[in-house]
Amino acid sequence: MKRITFTLLALALVLAACGSPAAPAPTELTHVRLPMGYIPNIQYAPYYVAVEKGYFREAGIELEFDYKFETDGVALVGAGELPFAVVSGEQVPLARAQGLPVVYVVAWYQQYPISIISKAEQNIRTPQDLKGKKIGLPGLFGANYVGLRALLNANGLSESDVTLDSIGFNQVEALASDQEQAIVGYTANEPVQLRAQGYELNEMRVADYVQLAANGIITNETTIAENPDLVRGMIAALLHGMEDVIADPDEAYEISKKYVENLAEADEAVQKQVLAISIETWKADKLGYSDPQAWANMQTVLMDMGLLTAPIDLSQAFTNEFLP
Repeated sequence: MKRITFTLLALALVLAACGSPAAPAPTELTHVRLPMGYIPNIQYAPYYVAVEKGYFREAGIELEFDYKFETDGVALVGAGELPFAVVSGEQVPLARAQGLPVVYVVAWYQQYPISIISKAEQNIRTPQDLKGKKIGLPGLFGANYVGLRALLNANGLSESDVTLDSIGFNQVEALASDQEQAIVGYTANEPVQLRAQGYELNEMRVADYVQLAANGIITNETTIAENPDLVRGMIAALLHGMEDVIADPDEAYEISKKYVENLAEADEAVQKQVLAISIETWKADKLGYSDPQAWANMQTVLMDMGLLTAPIDLSQAFTNEFLP
């Protein structure tokens, strides 16, 4: 009886050694609540794909999406209450200037995803054409405001050259009804919606004029010091999801229907255009790479705006060390 037992055990060990080369997912998962900074949206497809295909689970992560405001995520990560958040690049220098030890560890977007949009009849084709114009934007905060100021600064203009109108997040309606001569919005959002409604537009993308640190994932110094493998796994899962979305946007769209309410009933052509434009802003020779010049440019803009009163040590604000 013992001989049979030992023989079976040896056979089992041989079969295990000859099995799939892929390492099994960890049996104990780390629960991560991830503030996203916006409502569920097709633009988050890399995260949805990475969850659905098990990439986060393979990295030992059980991911929970938390659609909080961006600044809430920064505060929670800075205080050490959460390990990660999705934020726009400008939030990092602003947080560190306030003593929050946040660190940007992977660039989801390579291009700053903000545009200045106007109806073609306004004939606003260049930044200089914005002089004297009334521009609607959510408010004097966040990526829309920073992107506009960066575009103005890069072209020798100042805020005093235009009239800014804080209108909340209803830029599409404001431009469609001619309440504003131009609006500021996300490149993959407002222009797509307006064109779908039949409007002929002129669009100036901030990324065509200045390179800025854009949307990505932050962690904090404590997580980096105490759990670098968690950081590495988080980044690897996201980048794997990005690769899959870039390779097969249609598959990603179908997967995202599970995570984005009413996506199945939405205008598919419009939503797929949103995804296509988003993908273009993520692409890079090395996915996830943070360009030091983009961070230097961002700091210059924030200094010019008066949002930073003194430069910070940018070498502490971002890192590429966890990229695969």
